[in-house]
Amino acid sequence: VEATRGHATVKLGASPRASLALFRCAQAHAYLDQRAYVLPEDVKGIAVEVLAHRLMLDPKARYGGVRKEDLVREILGVVPVPV
Repeated sequence: VEATRGHATVKLGASPRASLALFRCAQAHAYLDQRAYVLPEDVKGIAVEVLAHRLMLDPKARYGGVRKEDLVREILGVVPVPV
């Protein structure tokens, strides 16, 4: 979520409410897999759906054909998984 706020093509990144939504959805994803804990794969598996619609791209990127979903995937590939 923090990486969306500093990305060059993002005018308005994901908010603290987006962080909470990502957290809750990751918990639900883990629960559906019958686990009481969240794995990084849970977060990565739902991040595109949860975060993409919460971003506001700058006009140059928006009209240049940048897709929010692809941007979130790019950020997921760059941000290291915490250990």
